[in-house]
Amino acid sequence: MNHDTPLSPRPLSHLIEVQRRVLSADQLRAHGISAARAAAQCRPGGPWQQLLPGVYVLHSGPATSEERLHAALLYADRPTAGRAASVPAQGHAPDEPPAAVVTGLAALALHRFSCAPPLLALDRIDVLVTRTRRLRSTGWVRLVRAHAMPGAEMIAGLPVAPVPRALADAVAVLDDAETVRRLLTEAVRQGHTEPAAIVAELTRARLLSRAHVVDAVDALLAEGRSIAEDRLYAMVREFGLPAPLWNVDLRLPGGPHLGGLDAYWPEQGVALELDTRAPRQGQEEQAAAWSRCSAKREALERLGITVVHLTPKKLRDCPDQQATVVRTALMAAAEREPAAYVVVLPR
Repeated sequence: MNHDTPLSPRPLSHLIEVQRRVLSADQLRAHGISAARAAAQCRPGGPWQQLLPGVYVLHSGPATSEERLHAALLYADRPTAGRAASVPAQGHAPDEPPAAVVTGLAALALHRFSCAPPLLALDRIDVLVTRTRRLRSTGWVRLVRAHAMPGAEMIAGLPVAPVPRALADAVAVLDDAETVRRLLTEAVRQGHTEPAAIVAELTRARLLSRAHVVDAVDALLAEGRSIAEDRLYAMVREFGLPAPLWNVDLRLPGGPHLGGLDAYWPEQGVALELDTRAPRQGQEEQAAAWSRCSAKREALERLGITVVHLTPKKLRDCPDQQATVVRTALMAAAEREPAAYVVVLPR
C-alpha cells in the first residue's frame, strides 16, 4: 500500500492480499477509517482511488482485473436500506451462499473460455444478484437479477456462475451471431457442460426467440451430437465391448419402420440410443417427443430387443459405468429368448 498510516485498530493480516487492496466503506470503518478520511485519501494525487460507490482500491495506479472483480462483488453485496451486509469482511460465511456472483463474459473468462475476451479487455463486469436487491447497475458493473441464484463455483477465490447460466447472461447482451456460436460451441467442445443444460438455460432466459441464437443452438446441438458419438465409439473400443453395427435403421420384414439406433448388436438383440434431445420445444412438443421415444422403445422390447439409453453427460463423466451397463445387457442375452428377426439397414 502507498500510505504509512496502518489501518488499525483492526489489523489487516486476516485478509488475503487483494482484500488488503480493495475494501468497502464498511470494511474501512471496521479498520478505523472514517468516510471523511477515505475521501481525503482519494483526492487528486492521493494514494487511494474510489473504484465504485462505497468501494476503494488502496493504491493510485490502474486496478488489476482481480481488483475489479473483487470491487464489483463488494459493490453488489453492499448493504442497502433494510439490508445489512452479510459479512463484514469481503466474502461470505462458509454456510451461506454468496449474495453476488460473477456471471456473463467475465465468468466465462474465469472458466478459461478461449473465445471470451480477457478480463482486462471487458468494459463491463456482470454480477448476478437476487431480484429483490434494490441496488442499481453503476459504472462498469451491470447487475443481473435472478429469480433463484444458481450454485456458485469458486474460481480463484471468487464465486462464479456455472457455465450454462454465465452463457445465457452473456448471450443476452450479444448481437454478433459468430461470437454467440463460438461461445456455445466451445462450452461443449471443451467439456464445460452439455447442450441440454445450455438450451435449458437459454429457454429460461427467453433467448430462443432471437434468430441468431437459434442458429447458434442448431450448431451447438450438431456439435454436441458429434462429440457424444465420438465418446460412444471410444467407450466401445477402450472397454473392449464387441463391435456393434453403427447408425442403423430397424424394420420388420415387409413391415413398418421401427426406428433408428446409434448401435445395434444383432446376435444379442441389444440396441443402444444416445439421448441427445434438448428441451427447446414447448411442453406439448416435448410431451409428443417423449411419447414417440417411449413407443419406439416399447415396440422394440415387445420384439425381445433390449434398449439401452445413454446420455452424453454420463458418457463424459463415467464411461466405465456406461460400458458396464452395455456389457451387462449383452451378457444377459444368453438367458433370454432370441429376439425377433428384424431387417437392419444403414441410416
